[in-house]
Amino acid sequence: MRWFNSHKKLPDFYKAYLNAFKEKPQSINAVRFVIFDTETTGLNLKEDRILSIGTVAIKNFQINISDSLECYIKQNTFNPKTVEVHGLLKEGSFSKISEKESIKLFIEHIGNSVLVAHHAAFDIAMINEALKRLELPKLKNKVIDTGILYKKTKYINDNKPKSLDELCQLFNITMHDRHTASGDAYLTALLFLKLSSKLKQKYKHLSLRLFRSWF
Repeated sequence: MRWFNSHKKLPDFYKAYLNAFKEKPQSINAVRFVIFDTETTGLNLKEDRILSIGTVAIKNFQINISDSLECYIKQNTFNPKTVEVHGLLKEGSFSKISEKESIKLFIEHIGNSVLVAHHAAFDIAMINEALKRLELPKLKNKVIDTGILYKKTKYINDNKPKSLDELCQLFNITMHDRHTASGDAYLTALLFLKLSSKLKQKYKHLSLRLFRSWF
């Protein structure tokens, strides 16, 4: 869907984001992966909103906890049923910022990194809907879905979609802070490293070209 008017002036933070894509990593170890997750008021892309965003970065296949982002977003839309899942109340005790500020922080944080998420299509779509409300273009980043990456490993001959819980159990990843954006991002980062290790065993080595085939 094309919603952005090409004649509209882009804000400086989005111009800087676009300029970042002029730089191309030369090796797989130079690629910065940003693993992220969103908690939302529900699953309706048009009516529901992002409650929180959590990220953690990986470079040279090592997690860098200091390279992370966590933000909570002020709400006009609220679904009390989802509190049972993520525990985020409309007011709550978290310091909250506007949707516009949260998206700005997210865009500045990710730059030209490869985005990684579990069942990534939904999280990407929610971010794109927020960008649309701000009259900004969609994300340009390459995206890896750990659910799809799992299938590439052929770890188990099973094509059924696997939840994050199921894959954490399969790969012996201790689950904590589940159903918080930052907690799920960290669990997904651990899963991504486990899957990358399995793929390295399968293909002998990991290359930028090989990973690009999975974007």
